[in-house]
Amino acid sequence: MKTKILILCTGNSCRSQMAHGFLQSFDKRLEVKSGGTKPANRVNPTAVEVMSELDIDISHHVPQNVDNYKGHEWDYVITVCDNAKENCPVFSGKVKHRLHIGFEDPSEAVGTPDFIMSEYHRIRDEIRSRFHELYTEKILPELN
Repeated sequence: MKTKILILCTGNSCRSQMAHGFLQSFDKRLEVKSGGTKPANRVNPTAVEVMSELDIDISHHVPQNVDNYKGHEWDYVITVCDNAKENCPVFSGKVKHRLHIGFEDPSEAVGTPDFIMSEYHRIRDEIRSRFHELYTEKILPELN
């Protein structure tokens, strides 16, 4: 039996895609999808780059509208928007667990190219850490 997880953000181009990639890398028994209320045209290229440094390929991912997932049942629906100005989507469907694990948006970082890249690495590593903790403490025990 697979655990079904939906990760939501506004643009579905950066943080939600990184979380999606990490969860899939942790366990192939997880059915992971991600979506946004205002999906971007493509996955953020810098997010693709920093994930590829860890041998996780999200280059084939395509931002999806959250509406594509309405009417489905989910074990987990997780929002990852952190800034108050963002509209994290509210998902009303059959959901066992609703969680918010917020992260800053590295695509909004301003400064030198080195600083901006360091923000992508910092947020990527925070996402990996928080989602691995969720996986080991909650999701994995439910799978076993």
